Amino acid sequence: MNFGILGSGSWGTAIAKILTDNGNTIYWWNRSEAHIKHIQERHHNPQYLSAAHLDTSKLRLTTNPAEVITNSDCIVMVIPSAYTDDALRGLDRNIFQGKKIISAIKGILPESNLLLNEYLKDEFAVDLKNYFAVLGPCHAEEVAAEKLSYLTFSGIDKKVTHEIADCFKTRYLNTVENDDIFGVQYAAVLKNIYAVGSGIAHGLDYGDNFLSVFIANCADEMAGFLKKAGIKNIEVGHTDIRKPAEEHRSNNYAASVYLGDLLVTCYSLHSRNRAFGNMIGKGYSVKAAQLEMSMVAEGYNASKCMHIINRKILADMPIADTVYKILWENLPAAKGFNSIELCLV
Repeated sequence: MNFGILGSGSWGTAIAKILTDNGNTIYWWNRSEAHIKHIQERHHNPQYLSAAHLDTSKLRLTTNPAEVITNSDCIVMVIPSAYTDDALRGLDRNIFQGKKIISAIKGILPESNLLLNEYLKDEFAVDLKNYFAVLGPCHAEEVAAEKLSYLTFSGIDKKVTHEIADCFKTRYLNTVENDDIFGVQYAAVLKNIYAVGSGIAHGLDYGDNFLSVFIANCADEMAGFLKKAGIKNIEVGHTDIRKPAEEHRSNNYAASVYLGDLLVTCYSLHSRNRAFGNMIGKGYSVKAAQLEMSMVAEGYNASKCMHIINRKILADMPIADTVYKILWENLPAAKGFNSIELCLV
């Protein structure tokens, strides 16, 4: 398989490292000619994960996204969801035909309130069988440091999902596979919202005891949304009998891509959503917190998108609703968390 990457932030850089470490030559889109020159000369991304060494002999760097798509069988999308529509605007509607799309985007496109697969279907006629999602728990910083991590690959074509996942396996990265494309994407969106809430709680000086209860209730709220939305894999504590060693148990909501990603995003100091929420809890305005951040906190836009989506789903989501009100309706953070205290069990 020939891989291309659209997006050159921290996660895009980590994926470039994974694929080139495995011997793949990749096409890689970067908006900046200056950054491309730096990578070619210094073998690292000057802006993100600068400690990660990149094998430039395996990189084909370009500022033209169409060049990446045309020369690749599999295109890994790692553009922040808020900028995806802008990055793809103007491309030929048929440019993705015959291509496999691998989404590493952990958000909803805010202009349309659509998951990436829904947007690509509407704008580029991409069939769901050619769409795959890759999700954590997996912080880019730990991948760059080659600390053992896990990625889950989700797709309805199990054979191709396995082939794609195989290309990402390294001595520092294990892979898991499932076919729950909508479930894993919604879980990724929700965990970013809850991570913002976790950061707000930390900024308000709540302790570990509260945070453990808060995150447990976030997990329950997430599972409730997935169930109400018709997503499978949400039974707590239930797995199929162990299958042969080469296969995995069927995922439930407590598997790594659901609960595991929620935990690491809420607790880790690498989490940009937690860092963003921490500033809100300490009294920063949303605008000031955004200016302070060098990376996009997906949970900010996600909170509004999920608020709108849940008008149809009608799941009970007091935590996500409160985070939305703090970020978008100027609800004071302390007042919002006083109400959250009353709904935790």
